[in-house]
Amino acid sequence: MEFKARDIASLLNGVVEGDPEAIVNDVSKIEEGKPRTLAFLSNPKYEHYLYTTGATIVLVNKDFVPAQPLSCTLIRVESAYESIAALLQMYEDMRYRPSGIEQPSFLHGEATIGETPYIGAFAYIGKGACLGKGVRIYPHVYVGENVRIGDNTVLYAGVKIYHDCVIGKNCTVHAGSVIGADGFGFAPSNGAYSKVPQIGNVVLEDGVEIGANTCIDRATMGSTVVRKGVKLDNLIQVGHNAVIGEHTVMAAQVGVAGTSKVGANCMIGGQAGIAGHIELGDGVKMAAQAGVGVDVAAGSIIMGAPAFDASKYQRSYVLFRKLPDLYGQIRELEKEIQTIKSK
Repeated sequence: MEFKARDIASLLNGVVEGDPEAIVNDVSKIEEGKPRTLAFLSNPKYEHYLYTTGATIVLVNKDFVPAQPLSCTLIRVESAYESIAALLQMYEDMRYRPSGIEQPSFLHGEATIGETPYIGAFAYIGKGACLGKGVRIYPHVYVGENVRIGDNTVLYAGVKIYHDCVIGKNCTVHAGSVIGADGFGFAPSNGAYSKVPQIGNVVLEDGVEIGANTCIDRATMGSTVVRKGVKLDNLIQVGHNAVIGEHTVMAAQVGVAGTSKVGANCMIGGQAGIAGHIELGDGVKMAAQAGVGVDVAAGSIIMGAPAFDASKYQRSYVLFRKLPDLYGQIRELEKEIQTIKSK
């Protein structure tokens, strides 16, 4: 499909600066821009690409001031990043979506399937499962007994949802993720470990997105809960009875140990670790590879392992990098002191 600059501007409540009749039929990154494509600029780090890009149209923030002449047409919007996200969502919504029930697949006679489903080949829907309307289940998905899945939720290929778990509306679970496997519960006994039965479940509230190969363990008792709007990246581990607050985001390889509570609107960087039985307040920001073993107050920004205040960490790191030189200076001082003593 083709779109003119003026049409895109109208969709985004933007203002065209250049040729309103400029036409695009694809999107591109600004550094790899090609003719008849739409790119965007939101990070000043990439501004220099704007002056050489081959893209026909570029979305920019309304207050952007170019430092050099431009060969492309600009569309000024409130937020270039949010605008390109909106356009990509429109494109995604226009893509073909499969429907119907493919064979072979297994639907238990006591399962309930809502209107307009898609159930891919080799999917398994267990006894007592309840799927809302518009649910899409891709091939090789396993949905266990008594699982409840809300309207318009999507489970991509190979997802496993264990028995009794609850998935809300408009959720997305990407390929290979496991929701509701046993929590890591073992009791020491005479030098060995006895398994503690995990009889709880996992609850994902509405609007949650789970990345590929992420695992969320079922509770020992009660529920492991992921609140509404949470976005988890690939390869994340959430332990039994943990609670992730609403609209929190976590990058890849984060580990949240059992029974910990993460507040709302937190941002957790990649490979960060959260020990068990602790609480992070609302709005906490953890840098990549940070590790916490104590409670963290709301609004804190932390780095390091063990993590502490980011500004103090950065000052400490400056000193840490100087340790070899400081050590050498100390050794020289020690030698001078010994010389003085010997005299």
